[in-house]
Amino acid sequence: MRPFTERTEEHPYTTWADMQWHAVEDNVRRLQERIYRATTNKAWRQVKNLQKLLVRATSNTLLAIRRITQENQGKHTAGIDGVVYDTPEARWKLFQEGLSLQGYKPRPARRVYIPKDNGKQRPLGIPTGKDRVMQAIVKAALEPEWEARFEANS
Repeated sequence: MRPFTERTEEHPYTTWADMQWHAVEDNVRRLQERIYRATTNKAWRQVKNLQKLLVRATSNTLLAIRRITQENQGKHTAGIDGVVYDTPEARWKLFQEGLSLQGYKPRPARRVYIPKDNGKQRPLGIPTGKDRVMQAIVKAALEPEWEARFEANS
């Protein structure tokens, strides 16, 4: 079996419209499957290394941006910074900023109060778009490990 590796220094795409989303999704899915298999085999060092690889992978970053800015229901909701990534140019600019976990500090969440049926209000924190993308990147790396640990019928 040929090991899967992804070059993360350079990317062959020049615009958001040039993206080959099937290839991007396949790259992320393949790495997630490897994390799942390593967890079931209890190869913890390999799990950790694969998670680092996935967090740094260009495909994971692109897919996280796409999911947060195009597929999620709250894609038009701005955080405390007031920025919404609605256009392909804005998404591409976010990608080119170089989202890295090293030294990353999330911004405060915007607090919104939602009315409840009993007349009270429930607080809701809305993170910035960049913070949501960072959460999605980390979620993609952690989820396969924990799915393998949970019971099959839970």
